[in-house]
Amino acid sequence: MKTIRIKDIDLCYEIFGKGNPQNLVLISGLGSQMIRWDKEFCDLLVEKGFKVIRFDNRDSGSSVFNTEKEIPSGKGIEETFATLSKEGIPYSLMDMANDVIGLLDYLKIEKAHIAGRSMGGIIAQLLGSYYPERVLSLTIIMSTSLNPTLPKPDPEVMAMMTQVYADPFLHKEEYFREKLHFAEKISGSKYLFDPNQEKVLLEEELHRCRTKNGIIRQLMAMGSFQYDSNMLKKITAPALIIHGTDDLIFHPDCGKDIANSIPGSEFVLIEGMGHSIPRELYGFICDRISDLTK
Repeated sequence: MKTIRIKDIDLCYEIFGKGNPQNLVLISGLGSQMIRWDKEFCDLLVEKGFKVIRFDNRDSGSSVFNTEKEIPSGKGIEETFATLSKEGIPYSLMDMANDVIGLLDYLKIEKAHIAGRSMGGIIAQLLGSYYPERVLSLTIIMSTSLNPTLPKPDPEVMAMMTQVYADPFLHKEEYFREKLHFAEKISGSKYLFDPNQEKVLLEEELHRCRTKNGIIRQLMAMGSFQYDSNMLKKITAPALIIHGTDDLIFHPDCGKDIANSIPGSEFVLIEGMGHSIPRELYGFICDRISDLTK
C-alpha cells in the first residue's frame, strides 16, 4: 500500500495485477475502507486481466483529509451536523470523485473501468457523468441516485447507522458487539453471515484507521448532494447495476432507478443479497464485471 498527496488529501491506495492491461478502480462505500474489497475478490479480477486499484476514500482507513477542524466526539450525528453545517460542508461527493481523477492522473492512467459500492456507486455515477472521457465502464453495486422520491432506508437500520458507537479503544468488546449486530442485520437472508470473518475485518480497520469520526464528513457530503435527474442520462459508458433483494439501506427500487436512468444499462437483481457482497457471489460478480468490459 502507498500513500500520495492530492491537494489536501493523503490518499492511500494499492494495486493488484500491475502487468495487466485493463485498469479497474474500486470505490468503497460510506465509512468503508478499501479492504472491504478483499484480496480474494481483487485476485479474481486480476485473473480476468484487470489491473485492480483499490483505495481508501478521504476520511476512511489510511486516507486523511487534512483539516484543523476536529469533529466533536460523543455526540449524536444530528447534533454534530447542526454544529458543523453552520460553516458549510467540509467537502462534497464531487470532491471525492475528483480524488479518483487525481489518483488516475498520478498513476498516468488516461481511462479506467470503474466499480463502486454504496456511496462509492454514487461517486461512480458522478465520474461517468462529469468525466466521460476517463470512464470505460461503470459497475454500480447496492447504490442509489439519491432521488428523493425513492423508498427510505429501513428505520431500524438507520437508527443503528446513526447511533453513537462505543469507543473501540476504551470498550473494544462492546464496539465489536454493536458493529457485528449491524453487519448481520444488513447481510441479507440467503447468505450465511460469518461473525469471525467480520471481526477480523473490524480488527484490521481499527489498525488502519487514521481519522476519528471521519464518517460524519462523508455523511455531510452525501446529505448535501443535489439530485439531478439529467446527470445519469449523460452517462455514455456501458453500465451494470447490481442490487440485492434484501438491501435494507438502499431499497431495490434504488438500483432499478439508476438502471432506468442510465441509457442502455443492465440491471441485475440478486435474490437474498443484502447491503454487502458475500463471498459466495465474488465469482458471479467478477464474471459480470468482466463481461461488461468486453
